[in-house]
Amino acid sequence: MKSFKLIILLSFLMISLAFCKNPDKPVEEIVSDLPSIILPAADQPETYLPLLEGKRVGLVVNQTSILTQSNNMHLVDFLMMEGIDVKKVFVPEHGFRGDADAGEAIKSEVDKATGLPIVSLYGDNKKPSKASLNDIDILIYDLQDVGVRFYTYISTMHYVMESCAENNMPLLILDRPNPNGNYVDGPVLKKGFESFVGMHPIPVVHGLTVGELARMINGEGWLKGGVQAPIQVVAVKNWDHSMAYSLPVKPSPNLPNDVAIRLYPSLCYFEGTDVSLGRGTYFPFQVYGYPDPKFGDFTFTPVSIVGMSKNPPQQDKLCYGEDLRNESLDHQFTLKYLLRAYGISGKKEKFFNNFFDKLAGTDQLRKDILAGKSEEEIRAGWQQDLGSYKAMREKYRMY
Repeated sequence: MKSFKLIILLSFLMISLAFCKNPDKPVEEIVSDLPSIILPAADQPETYLPLLEGKRVGLVVNQTSILTQSNNMHLVDFLMMEGIDVKKVFVPEHGFRGDADAGEAIKSEVDKATGLPIVSLYGDNKKPSKASLNDIDILIYDLQDVGVRFYTYISTMHYVMESCAENNMPLLILDRPNPNGNYVDGPVLKKGFESFVGMHPIPVVHGLTVGELARMINGEGWLKGGVQAPIQVVAVKNWDHSMAYSLPVKPSPNLPNDVAIRLYPSLCYFEGTDVSLGRGTYFPFQVYGYPDPKFGDFTFTPVSIVGMSKNPPQQDKLCYGEDLRNESLDHQFTLKYLLRAYGISGKKEKFFNNFFDKLAGTDQLRKDILAGKSEEEIRAGWQQDLGSYKAMREKYRMY
C-alpha cells in the first residue's frame, strides 16, 4: 500500500506546515481547522485492498476510475502495482479511455498499455457473460456517474448486478460523489418506456450515488426475476448531498466541465429533436441552436470532431441560439430552453423524433408540450410520482 503511505505522509506534512505557521496553537486545533478532503472510495485503499488479497479480480472501469489523492493514478495501475491479480477490464459506453463518441461501437480487445483483456459492455453485449466471469473471484465497479437517469453508466451497472446475481459473483462498488446530487427533479420513468437510457422508475435527476442506486435496485427488486446481487458498497468520505463536487476527469467526451454537467439534465432533451446542443463544438451541453436566425443571436457551427462527435446534428451548418456557458453552477433542471425552442420552431409534432419519449421516460411530457402547457403546468403533473420517489429514496440514502 505504497500510495496509501504517501497519503499519510502528505497529511503529516500539511499538519507540520500548519503548526509552523501557528506555533502557539495546539496541534489538535490545527488538525480540526484543516479542510476535510472529499475521498471517493477508490482513495481509501485501506478499506478495499484486504478484500482483494488472493482474489482474481475483474474491473468495470473507464478513464474516471482514478485515485485523486495519488496524482490521479488509474485504479487498474494502482491495483497491479499493489500486486492484485487483475484478470480483465469491462468497459461501458465511451470505452476504457473515454474517447469514443456517444453511441459508437466499443470493441473487445487487449489493452496495449496493461496487456489486459478489454470486454465491451456496450452495444450488443451489455451484460457480462458467465464465460467472461469464469476466471474471476470478485468484480469491482468504479465509474463516475453524473446523477441523471439517461446517463448510461447506471444502466451498465444494472446489467453487471444482474450478471453477478445470476453467477453468485461478489460485486464491490467503489462509490463516488454525485455532481448533481443536491436535488431531485423531473418526470419519473413510466412502465413501458424502459430502454438503455432509462431502466428504472426514477426521475431524470435521481439524487443518488451509484452505491445508493445499487442498494435501491436490489431493495426494490428491479433486477430480472427480482434476484439480489451480492454487493458491498465502499462509501465516500467527507461528502454529503448538499455539497458541490467538481469532477477531476470529464466523465464522457461531451461533458467537459462543471457547467456542462449541471446543464446536462436540461439540455439532453434536445437529443430527441433536431436542435443542436453543441455536439461538434468544444462547448457541448452549454449552448443550443438551430440553422434559423429566429432562434437567437449567438452563432456556432457544429463540425466533425474525432473523439467527441464524429457526425453531430446540423453538421457544418451555421446555428443560431443561446450561449449558456456563463450559467450558474447552482443551475437545476428546467424545461425553459426546450419550451422556448419548441415555440420558436413552429413544428408541432415534427419537432420531436422517436428518441424523445425514451429520454423523457414517458409520452406525457411530449403530449403536454403539444397541448401548449407551461412549465409550471407540466411540472404539476409529475409531483405525485416525484413525492413517492423521494420517500423511497430516503430508505437507501447513505449521505
